[in-house]
Order: sequence, then C-alpha cells, then structure tokens
Amino acid sequence: MSSYDIIVIGAGPGGYVAAIRAAQLGLKTAVVDREHLGGICLNWGCIPTKALLRSAEIFHYFQHAKDYGLSAKDVSFDMGAVVQRSRGVSSRLNGGVGMLLKKNKVDVIWGEGSIDAPGKVTVKAATKSVEGPAKEPPKGALGPGSYTAKHIIVATGARPRVLPGIEPDKKLIWTYFEAMVPKAMPKSLLVMGSGAIGIEFASFYRTMGAEVTVVELLPQILPVEDAEIAAHARKRFEKQGIKIITGAKVTKVDKAADSVTATIDDGKAKQTIKADRLISAVGVVGNIENLGLEKLGVKTDRGCIVTDGLGRTNVPGIYAIGDVAGPPMLAHKAEHEGVICVETIKGLHTHAMDKNMIPGCTYCHPQIASVGLTEAKAKEQGLDVKIGRFPFAGNGKAIALGEPEGMIKTIFDKKTGKLLGAHMVGAEVTELIQGFVVAMNLETTEEDLMHTVFPHPTLSEMMHESVLDAYGRVIHS
Repeated sequence: MSSYDIIVIGAGPGGYVAAIRAAQLGLKTAVVDREHLGGICLNWGCIPTKALLRSAEIFHYFQHAKDYGLSAKDVSFDMGAVVQRSRGVSSRLNGGVGMLLKKNKVDVIWGEGSIDAPGKVTVKAATKSVEGPAKEPPKGALGPGSYTAKHIIVATGARPRVLPGIEPDKKLIWTYFEAMVPKAMPKSLLVMGSGAIGIEFASFYRTMGAEVTVVELLPQILPVEDAEIAAHARKRFEKQGIKIITGAKVTKVDKAADSVTATIDDGKAKQTIKADRLISAVGVVGNIENLGLEKLGVKTDRGCIVTDGLGRTNVPGIYAIGDVAGPPMLAHKAEHEGVICVETIKGLHTHAMDKNMIPGCTYCHPQIASVGLTEAKAKEQGLDVKIGRFPFAGNGKAIALGEPEGMIKTIFDKKTGKLLGAHMVGAEVTELIQGFVVAMNLETTEEDLMHTVFPHPTLSEMMHESVLDAYGRVIHS
C-alpha cells in the first residue's frame, strides 16, 4: 500500500494543476485517471474544439479573399484532415501534461479510483473510456491497488446531460464527443441547446456549409450572457444562415436510417424539422457516481459535490474541485479551485474564489466574452448603473481587419465608479476580456481606466472608449 499526502482523483485541468501545485509545496502527490491526462477539456472539449473552429475560421477567410484584395479559387476542405489536425493538437498537449507531472514528481495511477474510507483510495483497472476500450496506461504509471492519503481531492469532471427519450446513440444523435470527429460532413444539423457548446458547434458546422437550426428552451440564446450582446450575436448568426428557435423544446425525435425528425413545441404550436444529425448540447452533469461518496456521507446537490469555497466537503480529508464541485463549469475555474484547495491543505492564507470575476468565452463567429454582472443582474440587485457601449465600426484596427461588426459594453456602479461587468461580441474578444478581468480584480474604478493609455491601433482601444462612453466622454462615436 503506497502512502501519499494528497491523492487527486481525475487528471483534468483541475486535477493535474492541483497535483502539480501540491508537489511544488513539498507534498507527496499522486493523481488517478482512467482514460486521458488533461481530462475532457484537453482531449474532447476546450482544446480540440478550438482547433476545429480555427480551421473553420481560415476556411471562412478563404471564401472572403476578394474582400481583402486577394484571389482564392476552388476552395474546399477535407473533413478527415480537419479532424486529424484537431486530434493531433490534443495528443500533443496530452503528452505535455504527462511530462509536467513527471517533472514535478507526481505519480500517475492508472485506473478507476474510489474512496473506501477517509484516507483510503482503491484503484481498479478501467474497462472502457469515452472512446471505447480502455487505453493503455502512460509509461511509468502505477496500476490498480490500494493507496492511502491524508487528503483526497475529487476532480472527476462532468459528462453531457442526457434528456429522456433523446438519448445519444453516437450515430444520429450526437454529444460533443461525436460532433468533434464526424466521419462525413452532414448536410443539415439540428443543435439542441444554445449555450457555449451548442453555439460553437452551430458556428463550426454552418461555416463548413451545413444547414443549421438551433433550438433553445429559454427566450434568449446564450442565456448566461448580457441580453444586448446575445441579441447582437443572434442577428449575426441569422445573417450567416443559422436558423434559431427560442422559447421552444424538442419533445420527440424519430430516427430514420440516416436522418432524424424532431418535434419542436414552443407552447403555442408544434413543428417538425428533419436533419441529418442532432447534437444534444443541453448542459453537463457531474461525475459523482461510483466514488464511494454516498457511503461516506459526502453531501451532494443536483449532481454536484457541495464544498465550502475552499474545496472542503462536509467530510474531513475529502475535497472537490472543478466541474464536479458545481458551476460555472469552466476549465480555468477548475484550475484556480485546485490551487486554492491545495494551498488551503498546506495551511497557506487562502480565500474563496469570487465567481463573479470568472470570465466566460464562446469561440463562435463572432466571438463572445464576458465577466461580472450583466445589465439585468446589476439592476436586479438594486444597483444604480452607468452603461458604456462602443461599436467595432468606430475602431480603426477592426476596420483594417475587415471585422467592423461587434460591440463592447461596460457596466459601472454610478455611486462608486466600480466596474461591475464587461461584455463583448466581435473579433478576438476572447483575448480582450482579460484586461477587464484584471481591472476588476484590482478594484479598478472608471477613473483608473480613463487614465490608462491604450495602444493604437488596437482593438483594445474600444475597451477605453466604452468606459469613456459610460461617462459621456467618448471620443470616436
């Protein structure tokens, strides 16, 4: 029986970062996984989807070469090669995680881990993975057996939520797993759900030529985003040819040999839509089963493990981070939670993460990014706000890029000048948002931002102009 200070169950972004930070702090550490280092994010989520979307972006620009004074004839794509590039990117980073763990002297234990009692982890051989048969363990990995640790961190992530009667079958009804490795390009596609996952796939497949319909239960697509930003994005999507149906749900799916017919109900009338494939993107649910949590009395709520904000569960010595610990289910949130949890275990001075300062990014075309309160949420809290807006059409760099459509919106507390939220839609906003994230963490006021010099010509100048607009001082609009 091998003994450790910390054992992390799950080697996704939260798990492997927690393990590395623990090793840096001098704690003897091991991480348990059954299928892939880097987790869903690196292997089947964040990273490979961005590789696919990059291919779609390049394809889009080829199709609009004339707009840039260029000529590109007979532009086409090889879906197999597009997928192969995406998988190659994931494989490269997967190997990188293995090297980082080895460099930091973190042991990798290959198999399915469960907690038999506080301080005791039993690892059994994995029988399968999301891709099919169980994978071979990485070189040097430890195998099944019993292990002990003073502290056990659960970082088992999440899986796609399944709706009764619309269960994915990997052929006609897809989750994001199948949507990332299509054997052929569908001519038509129905996407159920308009959160980040659904919209990113809708954007990818539409750019590559498929007829795409998105169905959303709520009245607004991208439900967590500011309503004004979501409305702007919707217009852009519809202009691209994506059909969007909001305030409706898919109530039934009939399968044919190579297509599906979905019944859609908006509460007033029903309609049917036939498509080659259906992507179910209605959220995810935490992987809390088969870990021994119920036997130990670990408190859960709506499919997630309840923690105190520092990773601690109600059972001493057992912790949880990442998707399994609840929303927002984002890789960067998981990584930060992992660091906070480990530093708490070590006895360092820590504080719970402010979830209001976690940025969200959607890598569709146009991109969407946000942090903090939406206008509606700020007003719900009774705050008196000042709103600033600046359009991409007023920015020289955006015009030069051929990307004149978009907007940056900032929300300030009228009384204190505190930046409450920032919301963006347009080219490269997923890279711009971090400027406002840093500003919020530093408790920056509107005056600080106004006095900051932004480089010219850049898209970031619009961030400055949006702040100025909130206080009636905008220059270029």
